[in-house]
Amino acid sequence: MRGLRLTALAIILVVATVVVTVTVQWRGAPSREELLDQARLTGKKQLTIGVKNDHPGIALFIPSTGEYVGFDIEIAYMIAADLGFHRDQVEFVPIETEDRARRQARRPDGTFVTVDLVIATYSITPEREKQPGVSFSAPYLATEQTIMTREGQYADAESVADFKGQVVCTTATSTNESVAAKAGVLLTSRNSAKKCVDGLRDGAFEAVASDAAILAGFVRQEPDLFDLHDIGLSDDELYGVNTGDNPALTALVNLSLYESLHDPNDQTWEKAFAKYMAPAQRTAGVQQIAIAEQPCVPKVEIREWPWEKRALTPTDHCPL
Repeated sequence: MRGLRLTALAIILVVATVVVTVTVQWRGAPSREELLDQARLTGKKQLTIGVKNDHPGIALFIPSTGEYVGFDIEIAYMIAADLGFHRDQVEFVPIETEDRARRQARRPDGTFVTVDLVIATYSITPEREKQPGVSFSAPYLATEQTIMTREGQYADAESVADFKGQVVCTTATSTNESVAAKAGVLLTSRNSAKKCVDGLRDGAFEAVASDAAILAGFVRQEPDLFDLHDIGLSDDELYGVNTGDNPALTALVNLSLYESLHDPNDQTWEKAFAKYMAPAQRTAGVQQIAIAEQPCVPKVEIREWPWEKRALTPTDHCPL
């Protein structure tokens, strides 16, 4: 009996030590449930996400089925699931490029709604991070800028300067605007990449400037009509999720991306890339359309018990 009492006492001391250690270590860090409360998601029945609807491979609406498909859509479903929403609780609403900062998307009936998240090829930039109402998550895809022309034209183009004096279309508020303007390109803008592509097909423009991940989807649809050109730009375009003025929601999205990156049993990102990005790469020629690895995500500190932890490889900091 004395031995049993000593064993029980030892177990109690170990448990108490673990509890004290965890309490001290995570004091001040919110739990996942507290973050959900702070993000105003507890009890919420529907998650509204602003997405593109005309970007093949990225986010494309299929009228015959009423579904959205593409890489951004799979990432959106992954994040929604980690926030506690089933697929049938996710509403996708088309959002224009210039409305991503305001998170204003228009439903099919013409009414506008402020969406909970924007997952719409939204590149993280210092200028955008200063805009009111914009709060980016960690990046979920790395791509770069490129130029698309009609097939067989500008075969020797190696830089934006090779299009000097030519009419080139890009999307409104795009990060491509400054690069093209400095090269002396005659830039015109439309509110969607598809409208630029339609204009290129019809001969209204000589080229389209946008992100490789976006334009590669159009090339894949019509490989005999369009070409991509590697124009030697080295800076990455890093896509992030705009969570609005909601720090708790930003933390939860980052937590989802962090677990996606480090959980070996979670292959959602890899499967989405293999399904949508890899096939587009095969028709993109020498232009790399996106990096085939999920970008680094800083560790999100949350309060949890040891038995709740996943077997993750921790990464506290990302390289600058």
